[in-house]
Amino acid sequence: MAPKTSTATRRLKQDYLRLKKDPVPYINAEPNPSNVLEWYYVVCGPDDSVYAGGYYLGRLVFPKDFPFKPPSIYMITPNGRFKTNTRLCLSISDYHPDKWNPAWSVSTILTGLLSFMLENKKTLGSIDMTDFERQLLAAQSLESNLRDENFCELFPELTMKIQKEIEKRNLAKAKEEQSSSMDSSQLENIVFHPVVCNSLMVVAFALFIYLVRFVLSNMKIE
Repeated sequence: MAPKTSTATRRLKQDYLRLKKDPVPYINAEPNPSNVLEWYYVVCGPDDSVYAGGYYLGRLVFPKDFPFKPPSIYMITPNGRFKTNTRLCLSISDYHPDKWNPAWSVSTILTGLLSFMLENKKTLGSIDMTDFERQLLAAQSLESNLRDENFCELFPELTMKIQKEIEKRNLAKAKEEQSSSMDSSQLENIVFHPVVCNSLMVVAFALFIYLVRFVLSNMKIE
């Protein structure tokens, strides 16, 4: 006799199918292949936000009696908005079970998380950083995620995209450094060129004087 599937497992599988059919904008999510109660998600920073260009890995841990109780929500990638590997205090997390609605799905949770991330409201687990600091973390998030085993295994397409983005960035940086080096060399040539010209003029003038003296000396001898 096959083991009975729990309510949480059935519900999460349904949510996964819905999520694949109707994805949440800017977010990818995958369950742990060996434990459906643990999910990983990636927030792709919206272009019109301080997180643009960033990829932020996070984790959802669902209780065995989901959907009647909310999940724990964590952020793994440094982002400047939430502390990493810390339970986040949100209305959709297990910090507020009294506000939880069993009708809410994984899509609802991820949508609410993104909405709160783009706001500046403070809560337990949030960080007070400047927009500039968050933009720096967005750029650094690419390398950070490639070092995470779960990210690379569960999100291979994003991994390839990030690798190409890093290669593109390194190529642009190399070209910039090469251009800067060439400009420096050209500047040295510009500075060096007048010096050479002046030296040649001095030598030419000295030769001219010598020739004049030589001619005058020969004239006196004759």
